[in-house]
Amino acid sequence: MTGNTKAICIALAMALATTATAAPDQATVWNGKTAPLATPWTTKVSPDNALPEYPRPQLARPSLEHPQWMSLNGVWEFAATDRQATPSFGKALEGKVLVPYPIESVLSGVQKHSDDMVYRRTVEIPAAFTANGQRVRLNFGAVAEDATVYVNGKQVAKHAGGYTSFGADITPALRAQGPQEIVVVVHAPVDGENVMVGKQRLKPEGIFYTAASGIWQSVWLEPVPATSLAQLTLTPASTLDAFTVTPALNGDGKGATLHVTAFADGTAVGEASGPANKPLRLAIAQPHLWSPKDPFLYTVKATLTRGAVKDEVTSYAGLRTVAIKKVNGFNRIVLNGKPTFLLATLDQGYWPDGIHTAPTDDALKFDIQKTKDLGFNTIRKHIKVEPARWFYWADRIGLMVWQDMPAMPNGRNDKITEADKKRFRGDVTAIVEQLKGETSIIGWIPFNEGWGQWSIAAGGELATQIKKLDPTRLVNARSGYNCCDTKGDTHAGDIIDVHDYQGPGLPSPDATRASMDGEHGGLTLDVPGHVWPNTAINPYGGVKDRTALNEGYVANTAVLRDKGPAKGMSGSVYTQITDVEGEHNGLYTYDRQVEKVDEAKVRAINEATIKAFEQP
Repeated sequence: MTGNTKAICIALAMALATTATAAPDQATVWNGKTAPLATPWTTKVSPDNALPEYPRPQLARPSLEHPQWMSLNGVWEFAATDRQATPSFGKALEGKVLVPYPIESVLSGVQKHSDDMVYRRTVEIPAAFTANGQRVRLNFGAVAEDATVYVNGKQVAKHAGGYTSFGADITPALRAQGPQEIVVVVHAPVDGENVMVGKQRLKPEGIFYTAASGIWQSVWLEPVPATSLAQLTLTPASTLDAFTVTPALNGDGKGATLHVTAFADGTAVGEASGPANKPLRLAIAQPHLWSPKDPFLYTVKATLTRGAVKDEVTSYAGLRTVAIKKVNGFNRIVLNGKPTFLLATLDQGYWPDGIHTAPTDDALKFDIQKTKDLGFNTIRKHIKVEPARWFYWADRIGLMVWQDMPAMPNGRNDKITEADKKRFRGDVTAIVEQLKGETSIIGWIPFNEGWGQWSIAAGGELATQIKKLDPTRLVNARSGYNCCDTKGDTHAGDIIDVHDYQGPGLPSPDATRASMDGEHGGLTLDVPGHVWPNTAINPYGGVKDRTALNEGYVANTAVLRDKGPAKGMSGSVYTQITDVEGEHNGLYTYDRQVEKVDEAKVRAINEATIKAFEQP
């Protein structure tokens, strides 16, 4: 939860806070530790099945017939280290960690933070991975914050940024036979440096949560040709009858060609070929558009050919556009040319057992599906970037997504250096480039309430940067311009966004921008036995029971339904889908065990609200 009213009242709220004492259900994880608070999936995680799904649905090489890839999720050796320490090779580490769960999580088996750490494991690589001149790539979904990777003592990758994927061709470092040693050295400063951390804090309280450090997304190996596809971005044409297919390559692409075919329910509906170093136009026969009401996705098969060698991948995409358009005198958000009210929840993406990492793929899907079941059509992914499979489920289930940039630590904008700004801009570019093929994402939010926003002008600067990278989506330059660090409207981007607790706020569009309430609600209800233990509870927005919560939610949303259309609004964001640690303002408890609202009543008012904005 964030917001101007909350910021003003935070001191009072914490003074009134109590400590959660109700004992959660006991659950033991893979190494015998007891989970502080268990989800329905906690005990389903083991060293043999830690997130076993292929991690990258929009660039998938495994087929049912020949699944050539190897998950490296599982137990690795581990040690907390001195940052200055030089990694030693060929020597076992004393500790154990379950990858890919952050080291602070109970599922990792470590359950303790360290600014610096080393991971190690050995792996036998199948002979087929290097047959016929193939290269072996080592891939990381994300490592917080900076990672240096060695194979058999040779550095193969160095990556900065805790929310973006990276990989390396490790073939030159491989031994001819026998086990191969992988060592990953990580620096994770959390709130000690001005890097993207979002809601993480070493001393979590109130609206800030437990840190999530180290390897926190899947790690895997796969064989690829010497020239291979590194990324395949499908961008819908403004005419909604084609995609622009933009490839990125690993290796020498000279003379390589790319062939792509789009399928609708198994039937080919579009085909294109051309040089592999240029975008292709993939025209679609009888276009079927994507929307939350009908989240139709095309399957795309792509073949990269260089000489006699081919790299074949499978991808997917939805055909949709998002823009600002004048409707009845107001600037409104339009999806596929039609005015649409983006009724969203705030989604922090935290888990009591995995922190930043959902325990299983079913768990990752759960929050998205429940958001849809409750009648929302949008998610604001709050200052965190999720794994590729989260976006896959949002694309497939049918939720629009506001994607925040993870914030630098708040409350110290005057201490942000030119180097910090440069790194932040670079991280923003990397995140946009990585995610701009995701159908569900309809807009970017570079700053939340001025956290890490070194000046008012920075909002406009980042909005311009993002628009150059991705002109097909909206940019909300500053969510909550009326709060809290570096207050003020940037007068930039596509959206005017206020935060109003309990609210909702009812801002009107201006001459160039649509408007929304970026955060409101935040009604708090404790459910004993389902709370994060030994944590100060923020009682802000408290209600006495489930009936009051239901009535409060319906009344809050009814204001949007009854008054929002006359204001010309385009969206709202309710805080929030689940409780998180000291915040108990979710529609679900933090452990996802209890739905705190009447689903039918919430869905009914949500659907009525969306419909009210669709009327002439």
